[in-house]
Amino acid sequence: MKYLFGPVNSRRLGLSLGIDLLPGNVCNFDCVYCEVGATGLLTCERAEYSPTGEILAEIDLLLADPAAPAPDVFTVTATGEPTLHTGLGTIIRHLKAKTTTPVAVLTNGSLLFRPEVRADLAAADIVVPSLDAAIPRSHRRVNRPAPCADLETIIGGLASFRREFRGEIWLEILLVKDLNDSEEDIAALREAAARIRPDRIQLNTVARPPLESYARPIDLRDMEAIAARFPGRVETLVDASRREGARQRPAAAAEILELLRRRPCTLDDICTALSLEAPATKDLLAKLAGDHLLTTVVHNQREYMMVSPEGSDPARRE
Repeated sequence: MKYLFGPVNSRRLGLSLGIDLLPGNVCNFDCVYCEVGATGLLTCERAEYSPTGEILAEIDLLLADPAAPAPDVFTVTATGEPTLHTGLGTIIRHLKAKTTTPVAVLTNGSLLFRPEVRADLAAADIVVPSLDAAIPRSHRRVNRPAPCADLETIIGGLASFRREFRGEIWLEILLVKDLNDSEEDIAALREAAARIRPDRIQLNTVARPPLESYARPIDLRDMEAIAARFPGRVETLVDASRREGARQRPAAAAEILELLRRRPCTLDDICTALSLEAPATKDLLAKLAGDHLLTTVVHNQREYMMVSPEGSDPARRE
């Protein structure tokens, strides 16, 4: 499938069936820590960047398949920013009409000041917006936004969304060493979080190979100290562990390539996300690398697999 992927074992959402609205990496941020590469189109303009009808058709095909695994959640996301897609509301409402499975949306939160975007998200069960900085200079350093993405407007939009939204809001804050982790930054983020009033705060840091080599992670001990400064329910995200009780199964090349097309992963990441057998998966990865469909990069002394240009070609993945 072109737009649906998984299900994968998500460290925060359980068994998640992903729906990628923007495979072409359309975004209004160009974050230094981005794991999917540089933004292809930096814009704040909403449009139908992918055919909504094709996405709905893939959803219906999956739901009609009695052999398809039942996910814990449908996760609407994008290789970019999903709220830029004008079919977002249609897709969420379609999912809610067709299934009782909860729907989550991952977003950078930058367009929630727009009433039409808040209306599109209204039917979701969980919205996970990000806010990496509450000081303009840190916002520019980390998120490198399009000129149309004003920080104060973004924070105001998140607060407006909280007042209207009846589902859960999990605010993600991703910290990058020496870019948005100063005392001033944390104090400003705490103030913004108090204004937004999310149901929970999720502190994160750089994990996979980032777009910019200078985007470095925060030490776990420092992350925990920072977490203690925020009120309410605060979680420090760590690497996913293998889903307890998950049935391990043989690896399939197509699903591994689909996963890696969206983010770099280690062997353990792949086995955990897809509940795969490690020895067979390792052999298959070696074969895919030998066929020039995968390449590797070392980050923080860990080897990550990434899709090569040949692997991005649909004809080569058949």
